[in-house]
Amino acid sequence: MAGDLDEAASIFAGVRPRLFGIAYRMLGSASEAEDLVQEVWLRWQATDRAVVANPGAFLATTTTRLAINELRSARARRETYLGPWLPEPVDTSADPFLGAERGEALELAVLLLMERLTPHERAAYVLREAFDYPYPQLAEVLRSTEPAVRQLVSRARRHIAAERRAPVPEAAQRQLLVAFVDAARGGDLAALERLFAADAASISDGNGARRTARKPIVGGAQVARFVATVSTWFWAGVDVRRVTTNGQTSVVLRRDGELFGMITVAGSAAGIDRLLWMMNPAKLTAFAAVTPEPPARS
Repeated sequence: MAGDLDEAASIFAGVRPRLFGIAYRMLGSASEAEDLVQEVWLRWQATDRAVVANPGAFLATTTTRLAINELRSARARRETYLGPWLPEPVDTSADPFLGAERGEALELAVLLLMERLTPHERAAYVLREAFDYPYPQLAEVLRSTEPAVRQLVSRARRHIAAERRAPVPEAAQRQLLVAFVDAARGGDLAALERLFAADAASISDGNGARRTARKPIVGGAQVARFVATVSTWFWAGVDVRRVTTNGQTSVVLRRDGELFGMITVAGSAAGIDRLLWMMNPAKLTAFAAVTPEPPARS
């Protein structure tokens, strides 16, 4: 009996990174994904494993189906959230958990766009784009037909493409972020205006935190003015360091040694499209012990 459970644990540990990668992309929350993966482990222990021909596929399917159900209740909870909701960032400097073969459907801006998909569209998009599932397997996971899941993937791709310009390479994204921090710290309105795309948006997640914008600010000029205005008080005594979140460069902000925020940008050829501020301390716990890179200076 003990040996059987040891074997079950070994199998589960081998696929756990993929299970977390699926759950996180589905839910946009590392803490909720961890809880869901733990529920999968409990179900795996109670399963008659002798009849499971492909444990990896079985566990990934279980994770996906639980995530679809959890996503429905998670969205209901977010209706009471104070201000905009952003996905919880994860530290991917060493990719310790996600373990995906591909990095698609991982950037914070993409996770945010996926909030507009139906749970089944999101599942189909995640499994196809991030894990390269063949359509017959997708149909089996989603208890559907191959033509139907092809439609799900197609609709999801159209929704994402309609809201997102082609992203710049990682190095260019990092340069945009560093240039933003330099201009923002100096309150340089002209430099800020040059950085933002005409339809850029600034989105702040604080869940009611003091001095955090409760609504998105839309329009490059408007975002630049907002950033320049808050520069008179926001950056005082702030230590800015680079980290890697969701496959991209971000900066974490500390004042008096205390982590209080994180900023990242999504960029295109037009400039910064999305300026994302994570100011909810509950979503920053993963970075409290991270050793950051040197200050974000160009």
